Amino acid sequence: MSVSELEEFTAWIEGVIRRQGYDIDSPRGGGKSRLADEAGVHRAAITRLLQGQSMPDLETMRRLAHVLRVPVRDMLIKSGRLTEEDLPLPGLPRDVPPAEEAAPSALTLEQAAAGLGIPPDQRDMFIRVAGQFLPDWSAGEREGSAGARQGDAKGAREA
Repeated sequence: MSVSELEEFTAWIEGVIRRQGYDIDSPRGGGKSRLADEAGVHRAAITRLLQGQSMPDLETMRRLAHVLRVPVRDMLIKSGRLTEEDLPLPGLPRDVPPAEEAAPSALTLEQAAAGLGIPPDQRDMFIRVAGQFLPDWSAGEREGSAGARQGDAKGAREA
């Protein structure tokens, strides 16, 4: 592992830790200790990680991923230990249209339903129920936007 890869991972994990509400900047904030306690790892491992001195071992990485609500896959790829080719995501069923090119990481509700194995005859109900958890879904549904009717999460948010 190169120094730049370790620096990139350190910067990424710092952002994740901060977004999860851990105060890792002030010496008395207690964020490092709290994170270490919640993950069941030594505080020194957190300190070494945040100072870019060492990469956590696999078990520490797994524990941190759980506490930080980040997929272990993402931790392993961001750390440079494995590549996306080493850990491919499962493919979607063939009857699902591809996600929009503008947002390749976003799934439509139809894609999510198919990927979860929701039978085709129950997908409309799944889309209506799951869509209620998206911002502005009810407004899009009332206006009858194409995105909301098709289960397009982006379309529902932009309605």
